[in-house]
Amino acid sequence: MPLQTSVNPLHADHVLYRELRLFNLYRVLEALLLVLVVFGPVAGTLEPPRHALLAQAAVIAYLFVALLALPLGRRVELRLLAGAGIAADLFFGMLAMHALPSAGTGIALMLMFNVGAAALLLPSRIVGTVVAIAVAALIGEYAWSRLDEDIPRSMSEPVMFAIGYAALATVMHVLGRQMRESYELAALRTTENEHLAHVNELIIRRLRTGVVLVDGSGRMKLANEAATALLGEVGDEIHGYRELTVAVPELGRRLAQWRETGVASDDPIRVASDQPDVIPRFARLQAHSSQTLVFLDDTSLLSQRAESITLATLGRFSASLAHEIRNPLAAISYAVQLLEESDDIRPGDRRLLEIIHQHCLRMNGIVENVLGLARREPAKPELVELVAFAQAFVEDYLASHPIEGDMLATTSALRDRPALFDPRQLHQVVTVLVHNALTYGRMPGQPARVTLRVADENGQPVLDVLDRGPGIPEAVRARLFRPFFTTSSHGTGLGLYIARELCHANQASLDYLPTGGGGGCFRIRLSVLGPSG
Repeated sequence: MPLQTSVNPLHADHVLYRELRLFNLYRVLEALLLVLVVFGPVAGTLEPPRHALLAQAAVIAYLFVALLALPLGRRVELRLLAGAGIAADLFFGMLAMHALPSAGTGIALMLMFNVGAAALLLPSRIVGTVVAIAVAALIGEYAWSRLDEDIPRSMSEPVMFAIGYAALATVMHVLGRQMRESYELAALRTTENEHLAHVNELIIRRLRTGVVLVDGSGRMKLANEAATALLGEVGDEIHGYRELTVAVPELGRRLAQWRETGVASDDPIRVASDQPDVIPRFARLQAHSSQTLVFLDDTSLLSQRAESITLATLGRFSASLAHEIRNPLAAISYAVQLLEESDDIRPGDRRLLEIIHQHCLRMNGIVENVLGLARREPAKPELVELVAFAQAFVEDYLASHPIEGDMLATTSALRDRPALFDPRQLHQVVTVLVHNALTYGRMPGQPARVTLRVADENGQPVLDVLDRGPGIPEAVRARLFRPFFTTSSHGTGLGLYIARELCHANQASLDYLPTGGGGGCFRIRLSVLGPSG
């Protein structure tokens, strides 16, 4: 989610609405003072107005406009309201100055605040116009007064007021610009912080480690998705502030022990009957806070991580072990082959040589499986025609692996079915599956019957390895593809694991499917070439 990098200047004007309201209140005060000067007892202490009717009409109209602008507030855009307000101030102010020459200086001083307030609220291009209009109004009123007076007024007074208007407008405009910039920066930082808070919340919610917030009284207040799933039915009630000691007594006891001693047990606990065991960890929300974060580590995930570390370590170890085992193993196998060619070997000893040779082959197969973890190369998928591949594989396998009375065949209702897969790795996967099917996929006392079948599954190419054996018990299926799991005393438990990993590397999948008529099926779902498959 991209962070906002700028703020609309119009939005920055919102911070100045309070100043605009004060400006409007000041305008009402000005209008009331002028009304008091014209109609109140103060009028008797001043010189008679130059134009009494003009003075009365101007101050009454000005009061009406000031009262009208007061309730508008945020209903009208700030720039429009401030611009219209200063225009009214200058218009009625100059009329009042001309009609009341004895109060002209005071009115000009009051208008100085109006010009400064307008400069605070309006942008640069408008402020210059406002100052120009104010100066022009002063000069215009001076010229109008010269026409109505017999005694000429000094030009210095309007000039000084004009300079004062310009200076005050400049200072107030700079202050207003700084206020806008500060608001824009604060708004930008607020937006960034909101986005960061949203990202942090999303990260915590999607963590695979369960996180529960417990307050000082032991009530569960918040939990992420992983914690809700691990706690089962209890997790749905967390936001209701349920007591931890009531919901999960053992977890509550562990938390109380940690708060008292600062030491937590590493033993896993079961928080829900239908959920895996978890290992709780505790941390204070802040240094001196009574709130505690409870981290629930899923033991199944920890086992997978430990398993991955074990496999990586085994892969590195196997690479260095290859020379230590394979070289003497090759020497033993070669020596056995030379002895078998000798005519001086008695039949009983020849049987012993066969046993040695068989175990050499078995040892070599174990080394090959283990090395497969270390030297697995990146997949290089390319176009493979599955029907032709299955036929060629059967021919090659029968030529290099005598299966005596067993049967290995291929079948397909399709003439051709292209798919994406690394041909070498696909050959390795099918070899593992066929070898397992010929070894274990047979009924007692009967030959094995294994079939490679190419088919479609909802438009996706599949390659099945079927057998007519007893099938795989349901209890075993969940662990079938786990490394080092085997039901045979002669297996390493790595063949199916490596086969599935190779499929994943080629954007394919490998699953076991029980068949209705007996036997089993290992199905490889391969990648589709395009929309047409």
